[in-house]
Amino acid sequence: MAAVVGVPDERMGEVGKAFVVLRPGMTADEREIAAWAKENMANYKVPRQTVFVSALPRNAAGKVLRNALREQ
Repeated sequence: MAAVVGVPDERMGEVGKAFVVLRPGMTADEREIAAWAKENMANYKVPRQTVFVSALPRNAAGKVLRNALREQ
């Protein structure tokens, strides 16, 4: 699972920061995530930072709380 939020950037105004939850037993690093994103997305959509978390914050309806992610 993953969620991407915008974070301030001096040059571009705002860039993506990805929060990624890996499946149990799986491994990955920031470079692998960025390489996958560059192959499958337009350059402006590729997250500039990647943070690995154990779970994404969700509300009662199951939606990801992006505001909580921005505060991290």
